[in-house]
Amino acid sequence: MPELPEVETIVRDLNREVRNRTFLDIWTDAKSLIKKDTLESFKKKIIGKKIIKVRRRAKNILIDLSDGYVLLIHQKIAGHLLLGEWELKGGKWIAKKEGPLSNDPINGFLHVVFQMDDKRQLALSDVRKFAKVELWKKEELENSKEFKELGPEPLEKDFTLDRFRELFKKKKGKIKQVLMDQNFISGIGNIYASEILFEAKIHPEEDVSKLDENDLKRIYNATQRILQRSIELRGDSFSDFRTLYGEKGKNQEIVKVYQKEGEKCPRCGGLVKRIKQGGRSSFFCPKCQVKK
Repeated sequence: MPELPEVETIVRDLNREVRNRTFLDIWTDAKSLIKKDTLESFKKKIIGKKIIKVRRRAKNILIDLSDGYVLLIHQKIAGHLLLGEWELKGGKWIAKKEGPLSNDPINGFLHVVFQMDDKRQLALSDVRKFAKVELWKKEELENSKEFKELGPEPLEKDFTLDRFRELFKKKKGKIKQVLMDQNFISGIGNIYASEILFEAKIHPEEDVSKLDENDLKRIYNATQRILQRSIELRGDSFSDFRTLYGEKGKNQEIVKVYQKEGEKCPRCGGLVKRIKQGGRSSFFCPKCQVKK
């Protein structure tokens, strides 16, 4: 699933590319991806809406529109937004230009396509059809239970070390699962939790009650460095994620432990191990990430 760096990469590119554009039409062959509204109702509401700005909350892409509407897109496991020009031939969208949009098969599963007023389209490619597209009134979205319960953003200026420490005062559980809890901290998923804990030299199954001030400082600093670095590298494309232009990110080229089971730890030479936590794989070095 695209995590904070992948979503932020898309959001920054969208802000540069589509601000002040207007939606003229929408096409889909997967009505189930559009939540809250029927396709007819959704279409009626969104046609003619102008894009004011694009932002992120947790793993959600939020496109602020005219008349107080917000288009929410959550890419889920395998979805990714693309920007380009396609034409519909025999029920299939064909990219007009050579490049990643036409050459990379993962970019060919277009199930929702927004036509804009500059002849380009904003398209959702999703091989598994798990993504969701919703149209909200801004105030309604901000006051929804789901959004009110989201944890703080780890890259915001007010997310200080002191605030990070404060979060842990009454928290229980294993540290990796805690970091991935979207109601605790927003945006961190499996890839980055594994990499953060490796850099901080913390075992993924360590109980948070055993973490001291130095442990928390290392985790906080690792979180800042790793998330920022991945944004600079335009996300992680180990699996299905692609940028707005259909290109792969580069974070997968520098990960230290994620999906590295059996390989040598780059820090101490031990062998990277994989365990299951809450149904997800955790990767770590048992030699230099030792439980207390």
